[in-house]
Amino acid sequence: MPNSGNVGKVLIVGAGPGDPGLLTLKGKVCIEKADVVVFDYLANPALLEFAPAHAEKIYIGRRGRGMYSSQDDINALLVSKAREGNCVVRLKGGDPFVFGRGGEEAEVVAEAGIPFEIIPGVTSAVAVPAYAGIPVTHRTMASTVTFVTGHEDPTKDESVVEWPRLASVNGTLIFLMGVKNLPLIVEKLITEGKSPETPVALIRRGTYMSQQTVTGTLANIVEQAKSVNLQPPTVIVIGSVVRLRDRLDWFEQRPLFGKRILVTRPKHQAPVFSRLLEAYGAEPIECSTLDIIPPQSWGPVDEAISKIQKYQWLVLTSVNGVQAFMKRLQFHGRDIRSLAGLRLCCIGPKTAEEAARYGIHADFVPDEFQAEGVLDTMGKAGVAGLHVLIPRAAVAREILPEQLREMGAVVDVVSVYRAVPPQVDVEGLKNRFQGGGIHFLTFASSSTVRNFCQLFENQEEVLQATKESVIACIGPITAQTVVEHGLSVDIIAKENTLPALAEAIVRHVKPNEEIQNLCSV
Repeated sequence: MPNSGNVGKVLIVGAGPGDPGLLTLKGKVCIEKADVVVFDYLANPALLEFAPAHAEKIYIGRRGRGMYSSQDDINALLVSKAREGNCVVRLKGGDPFVFGRGGEEAEVVAEAGIPFEIIPGVTSAVAVPAYAGIPVTHRTMASTVTFVTGHEDPTKDESVVEWPRLASVNGTLIFLMGVKNLPLIVEKLITEGKSPETPVALIRRGTYMSQQTVTGTLANIVEQAKSVNLQPPTVIVIGSVVRLRDRLDWFEQRPLFGKRILVTRPKHQAPVFSRLLEAYGAEPIECSTLDIIPPQSWGPVDEAISKIQKYQWLVLTSVNGVQAFMKRLQFHGRDIRSLAGLRLCCIGPKTAEEAARYGIHADFVPDEFQAEGVLDTMGKAGVAGLHVLIPRAAVAREILPEQLREMGAVVDVVSVYRAVPPQVDVEGLKNRFQGGGIHFLTFASSSTVRNFCQLFENQEEVLQATKESVIACIGPITAQTVVEHGLSVDIIAKENTLPALAEAIVRHVKPNEEIQNLCSV
């Protein structure tokens, strides 16, 4: 929180080129302690999630588009916010001292007598070519690399770019912020003697899932850029190293590259699935249609916990159920010793993994990860006359408790959480779907299906919005719910797990290719 009566501090932080994973550890720490975050359009908004809840977030846009249209306004903002006693993080795309005007901002802050730090970032000049499969230096191709601004200060009387020297360089030339001046750059280099056959790469939105790369030579690159209407922000790479892209293009060759996939899981669980999809090259769009909240009453749960020793079986049917039940157990000052003697059946491996985190290990995990699998497993073990506790969602399929009772078990079902619809920007979501904007729509539970469909006015509107999207479901029960809501299911995972769902989407896109065992980072 701000230091009342004391001058604050300004931290000028390099946000990296776009991929949130390329933010430095120190940069993350700075954002986490910020009172004010001042950011522009080159900094990925996802990084703001690291900021404290109390932090003021100020978007300054870019020239002509933001509230603070001039550098003078930005400088004044940093000084004024710091003088209020705030820890001010100035989040700048790439590295703040590589054509980022970070030096100018630091000068102003220093002159104002305000403490400051510079936290370098991963510069787009190196990272963006790397994500396009282009090393900026290479032992046999380029022993030097030159960074050049593609957009000089318009107040200068004349250009200070030494075009004759740049044209004679045998290494790599990197132009930042230069796509609008591409014709001029090409003309100057060729006029000063650079071979028209010199390879060129233009990389737009580098390190993002929407990265776009155009290659050519000085002779034809202007026309190539025009043909695809290439827009900023774009990094220009000129030199022999561009030829290596054919062999080293790793980022854009991933099986789901360029595919936008809607993730409808609860907000606290969505990132796990998103990282899986990103590892395959997709662009996940998180739109939670489910919130996990406490039950309307803890009474039945508390009663079950107080008499936990009467049960012989504990059946856990979801990760959420594990978390909610174990936290309630701990709330009463109990731990896993209270579960001694109970046989534990988990509906699937992920549920079993979550239980293991609390120190309890499943005795049974059925081969079929749904209620029917649990029934088969417990039926073989024998449950007649035994007491079974099932802590689960408030609304769930009744087949499991009903059929266990038919087997002779005494079953208590207690609600440990509710799955309810969250607040969703419905109009924004509808706009996402327009023109095939969402390639895949994913559902990992029946609740997400029901809540998603309720966002729309009627079934016709749902059908219209999703008509160009492929619908992927985690298992047959979820798929059945999709069909019940009038939609068609295109993909069903072989197992009721998120890795299996992600793999099923990959197989849909690349049916004849071997799927690599990817390590999501």
